[in-house]
Amino acid sequence: MKTPSGPEEAQRPASDIRVFASSCTLHGLSHVFGPGSLTPRRGLWAVAILLSLAAFLYQVAERVRYYGEFHHETALDERESHRLTFPAITLCNINPLRRSRLTPNDLHWAGQALLGLEPTEHATFLRILGQPPTLPGFMPSPTFDMARLYARAGHTLEDMLLDCRYRGQPCGPENFTAIFTRMGRCYTFNSGANGEELLTTPKGGAGNGLEVMLDVQEDEYLPVWKDVEETLFEVGIRVQIHSQEEPPIIDQLGFGVAPGYQTFVSCQQQQLSFLPPPWGDCSSASLDPDFELEPSDPLGPSSPTPGPRPPYSLVGCRLACETRYVARKCGCRMMHMPGGAPVCSPQQYKDCANVALDAMLRKDACTCPNPCTSTRYAKELSMVRMPSRAATRYLARKYNRSEAYIAENVLVLDIFFEALNYETVEQKKAYEVSELLGDIGGQMGLFIGASLLTILEILDYLCEVFRNRVLRYLWNGKRSPKHSSTNLLQEGLGSHGNQVPHLSLGPRPPTPPCAVTRTLSASHRTCYLVTRL
Repeated sequence: MKTPSGPEEAQRPASDIRVFASSCTLHGLSHVFGPGSLTPRRGLWAVAILLSLAAFLYQVAERVRYYGEFHHETALDERESHRLTFPAITLCNINPLRRSRLTPNDLHWAGQALLGLEPTEHATFLRILGQPPTLPGFMPSPTFDMARLYARAGHTLEDMLLDCRYRGQPCGPENFTAIFTRMGRCYTFNSGANGEELLTTPKGGAGNGLEVMLDVQEDEYLPVWKDVEETLFEVGIRVQIHSQEEPPIIDQLGFGVAPGYQTFVSCQQQQLSFLPPPWGDCSSASLDPDFELEPSDPLGPSSPTPGPRPPYSLVGCRLACETRYVARKCGCRMMHMPGGAPVCSPQQYKDCANVALDAMLRKDACTCPNPCTSTRYAKELSMVRMPSRAATRYLARKYNRSEAYIAENVLVLDIFFEALNYETVEQKKAYEVSELLGDIGGQMGLFIGASLLTILEILDYLCEVFRNRVLRYLWNGKRSPKHSSTNLLQEGLGSHGNQVPHLSLGPRPPTPPCAVTRTLSASHRTCYLVTRL
């Protein structure tokens, strides 16, 4: 700050506006509050300062409003990596149940729900399956578990997997994890379940990923009895490529692989990053598939889901939402759904669960935000006919099958990374706090020539005003009643004040009891007589 010059300014208190204006770094203020009377020049300076201040405040309000809208921008980038984590690969046979594993008890409980069979049609259907009819006196089991049916009668990986290699090294069914989806029992490669180490690859291209040869076992497909919702007309394998953090919904996101072809799937990893509110709408809190029931609900309290919750994913949120909806409507859950509710019976599947889930998917009742971080895989598919005639004869001898069976049931699936680079799609804040402060500082310097230290000068001046005027006024208001008699006496004996310098410095007589002594210095005292009223 500038130092005030001149004897007149030096005698003024720091709370005086002229002193502050002459020393403040705010441009133009000294021209308005300078010494002298009001002049046109001073008025023009005042108008200029007010207009500049108004423009500055307008720009600040505009910048603050823009920051309050929380804009974001999306940045797309491509990065290289020396090693990438291989994705999870989920395989499902399109046929959910093997015909040779169905029993009369299965048809009694699940025949109508899965195949549209009436009880009178069971004997005919068993003849088509090549099984003997139901014996007289047949008694169905008292209970039935759909999950056990699919685990027992579904296609096993040991029967379907003819050959498996990962980066040229042999693999087998032990490298897959069995899971339940809406398509039945499926198998996931490189799932990372039970703390298993995830597989990685240091190279891209064919031969540096997963290559499997599968037998679709078309002779085990269920006959088409009636055209019901669950009727399947195709043959082959459903495949979904996904990250280990999200469960598969292979019935909606899977792609098909047909027998008689070798299918090449070239992948590219994409890492997505979204912003949380208020800049975006991402979430990282997992949704519990169990729901709190009413006290009068016949199901009783729901048991918590065992184990830790998986990381949040969009698919996991939708699956948990569907589980809660079906559990509320039907009092049970489908076998592929997480949670602690009991698994629906075949009749509950037919009458309630399938109907409720399909209705929910049609009206899109689940609202799930995007995860803050996720990984997905872009795919490019190509295929060639296989096997050749020479390979057909070789495979027929190797697996003890006919050439026609090999041509109609065998397929090869080859999944690999196109290259060891990956795309990043990242949401970023379009306007940071540092940018807001920088804009405000720039506008402040442009319009009023101020800085952060100028604000400190203004605050310091306000403190001086408060201390010199407000506090002094309050202090004088408290002292005035106490010194009113002293002030009256000083006015009455004012003529004696001129005699104070001529007082003798000799010995003083004792002060009378009715006198007030005021010390003027170390050697002078003035005695005032106070009259009792």
